[in-house]
Amino acid sequence: MALGRRKKSQQQELFVTTDSLPTSDGHVFYSKLNQLLADEGFDQWIEELCVSFYSPSRGRPGIPPGVYFRMLLVGYFEGIQSQRGIAWRCADSLSLRKFLGIPLTESTPDHSSMTHIRERLPQSVHEAVFEWVLRIAVSKKLIRGKTVAVDSTTLEADAAMKSIVRRDSGEDWRNYLIGLMRAEGVIGADEQPTVEELRRFDKNREGKRVSNEDWKNPSDPDAKIIKMKDGTTHLAYKAENVVDTESNLIVGAQIGSATASDAVTLEDSLHAAQAHLENAGLSDAIKEVTADKGYHSTQTLTALTEHTDYKTYIPEPKQPKGRRRNLRDRTLKERRALLNNRKRAKGSKGRELQRLRSEKVERSFAHTLESGGGRRTRLRGIEKNQKRYFILTAAYNLGVILRLLFGIGTARGLQGLKKAFAKAFLAALWLLGWLLPNIMVTQKHLGKKFRLCRNYFCRNFMLTTKSREVIFSTGC
Repeated sequence: MALGRRKKSQQQELFVTTDSLPTSDGHVFYSKLNQLLADEGFDQWIEELCVSFYSPSRGRPGIPPGVYFRMLLVGYFEGIQSQRGIAWRCADSLSLRKFLGIPLTESTPDHSSMTHIRERLPQSVHEAVFEWVLRIAVSKKLIRGKTVAVDSTTLEADAAMKSIVRRDSGEDWRNYLIGLMRAEGVIGADEQPTVEELRRFDKNREGKRVSNEDWKNPSDPDAKIIKMKDGTTHLAYKAENVVDTESNLIVGAQIGSATASDAVTLEDSLHAAQAHLENAGLSDAIKEVTADKGYHSTQTLTALTEHTDYKTYIPEPKQPKGRRRNLRDRTLKERRALLNNRKRAKGSKGRELQRLRSEKVERSFAHTLESGGGRRTRLRGIEKNQKRYFILTAAYNLGVILRLLFGIGTARGLQGLKKAFAKAFLAALWLLGWLLPNIMVTQKHLGKKFRLCRNYFCRNFMLTTKSREVIFSTGC
């Protein structure tokens, strides 16, 4: 075979026939996803839902809604944050072109087109897509919704702390510091301090406090100043998930103000999750609710007891040493709600549900926000971020459904699947090498060795013992 050499300059073809264009067999995961969407009639359903938001006769045909929502799904499965990155990835990949149904003779949608469609379609359409995915799970009997776990986290907003301004005067941080320096006599009325002097003064001054009551970001007023888990201060939103503990499916996904208390938003999130399940065809589903101690509140527990039939399993916050919770000043309804919740939370079932909560809900955050690219939002405003979060969680639910139906839940899951098969093969060889020399031992001894081998295999080769699912490259 002769050596092939790359030409420095190539003359483009004048005419190219369609049969000579490059093709792709497509990605296995996206083929299965397209098969699921086609079997459930997604494109016809979403076009009928969106027809009222388009003109019946004027203008050229726009991008099909099915293509728009598929591109948002690609953003989750590929871990892409921005719409520019999604548009570039779809234009660059032959397998994604096949998933979108766009031939090489046509251009993929631009990121600006995705923005226009998002502005055109209201939040109710994105919520309907989320409920449509839940309807698939209900029709295939993959979800019961009896026991749910609730938790929240923060999303970093697309706004910088250095851009905040005073609500009363509208001055930015720099001018505010200069005014303080002049008021304290550090500089004269006509002097302008350097950046280093401003930084030193801001670091050493007493009573420094940045409150949402005094400051806001003019480009994103809905974003609130909050201290993140890593200790840094950012403008952020709050995301709250309601997860079915049996199927791992997200049945409620809410975006709200980062300063809203968990105990205040719990009841609204549960009512929204119940409405989603009812619209998906699963009425009167939620019976038991578990959450962490941040959701414990007398008013919340009393309201849930009066307005709903939910059984709560919420642990109480730890009291300071030597102090006990005083229930004498509580009403009879409040005492009954607190004591019943305490009894349930301290029982064996309450401890088991707490373990499931930390496992299931944190896993949903890991997939949607970390590997799914949703931790840093590129949109501004609660409504826009709610639209985005509905599709993120719908994509997560599709991944869970595909994992239960086909054994693979992400486009990158084949990497972990290949590794799992290799480890399983080596484990089988190791198991045979240990058992064959001892084949003549007693049945009791053989059973003990088999159990040891099985436990070692499940612990070290990434396979679960209680479920048929395979743990993939995301670790979940």
